[in-house]
Amino acid sequence: MTGVPRISVVVPTYNRSELLARTLRQLTRQTLPRDAFEVIVADDGSSDDTRQVVDSFADRLRIAYHFQDDLGFRAGTARNAGARLASAPLLCFLDTGAIPGDDFLRRHLAEHEEAARPTIVVGYAYGYDPEHPVHALDRMSRMSPEEIVDELGDDPGFRDIRHPHFDACGFDLHRRSLPWNLLFTINCSMAAADFHAVGGFNEDLTGWGGEDLELGYLLHRHGLRFRISRAAWVIESPHGRPEISTLLDTFRDNVERSLRRYPDSAFEVGWALIGMNRPFFTWNDEYRTFALWREKVQDVTVADEIAAARRAAGPDARIVVFGAGAALPPDAGPLVALDFDRAAVAALTRDGHPTTYAIGLRTPLAAGSADLVVITSRLAGLWERWHRDLLAEAHRIGAAVSTEGIG
Repeated sequence: MTGVPRISVVVPTYNRSELLARTLRQLTRQTLPRDAFEVIVADDGSSDDTRQVVDSFADRLRIAYHFQDDLGFRAGTARNAGARLASAPLLCFLDTGAIPGDDFLRRHLAEHEEAARPTIVVGYAYGYDPEHPVHALDRMSRMSPEEIVDELGDDPGFRDIRHPHFDACGFDLHRRSLPWNLLFTINCSMAAADFHAVGGFNEDLTGWGGEDLELGYLLHRHGLRFRISRAAWVIESPHGRPEISTLLDTFRDNVERSLRRYPDSAFEVGWALIGMNRPFFTWNDEYRTFALWREKVQDVTVADEIAAARRAAGPDARIVVFGAGAALPPDAGPLVALDFDRAAVAALTRDGHPTTYAIGLRTPLAAGSADLVVITSRLAGLWERWHRDLLAEAHRIGAAVSTEGIG
């Protein structure tokens, strides 16, 4: 087959040759002409017959294969390698075991053609729920994907785990405070140029979870719109996974790595939720509540609170302030200021003060690096919800903690 394909499908895989065969088989049934797309299987170090399965489709698909050594779970690295081999202007990421409908690729292309500006298409995934997988293998062996969706598509237990949150925003992700945090790479597409412009997946994020969210964050920051497509759907095949607690451990670690790389209150709130095993899907609402409070106190100064803490602690005490605001007292002394408003952080930085952009739920400060942590009244509106987290982080950093400003 010659000529440049219209869309490249990157399928990461690891020791799931039977599921991979099922996915590839369905790609042979696409209504899009065979020479209009290519498939790149990105192997994360399989030791089964994955390569032989890929080779068996060489006469039915425009297909390529990339292998990387098995150094642990490195799906992001595998996807990047697959994307580098891709030649089409559009990239589609599709998980092994995800079963696309016959019009899957045609629908992805149509979504991009209809979009008024650069877009990432967030494809629907029936049956996708890592914690409570749907067991529909019996149907998959005797029914087409379209027949399964016709039969089960309205069953709440078969819907995409994100469906209630899609529905809550009227299937318009830009009505959410965090339009990017429902991007899962089981099924999505974007321009290859945009993917490469943001650096692709962060290869430091290993283990399950988080690499797709960071990519979504970067693409949103890059200016892309997020567009949900129920027409470009897949069905998730049931398959074995580690215990959800193990998955959440690596997810939490990866979100913390994202926070370190891109200090942003959105990642800080997300880490606090995942790190404490709170529900992931409250992230958007929790962040929106925080953002409303940030706007409310943007002009609130707490220099008097900081000055009082300095007098009580003495001139040489090492102080860290959570919620420092835009101005410190003249006699602030040795102090590290944290605030959750970028304008306040910029003002303090211009004045030469050591400053960190953070709420105080998770900071880059070293354990035991302060004599006193002061939590000011700028955090009063977050206190009822987050006081345990703020106190835990403050006690990790400081020998003593003052909350007198909270009241």
